[in-house]
Amino acid sequence: MNRIELTKEMTEELERLSESEYVSLARLEKRIMYKERQRLYQLRALEKRGRELAAAGCTRQNMEARLTELEAEWAEAGAE
Repeated sequence: MNRIELTKEMTEELERLSESEYVSLARLEKRIMYKERQRLYQLRALEKRGRELAAAGCTRQNMEARLTELEAEWAEAGAE
């Protein structure tokens, strides 16, 4: 396989670009967009799961009651 060798000019440009404020700004934007996209995917998945739970007859009150029961069990187990 032929290996591409960087010229001195290419190396200097790589160094200059990696230190550029504009490159840093664009990278930050890219990170923000990635995080927002991930948040969107998570919210979509949660909505889908919520719809499935509702279709199965679960309500917020049922879930809160179950959580209260579990927290009481955990507190009991921790006290022992």
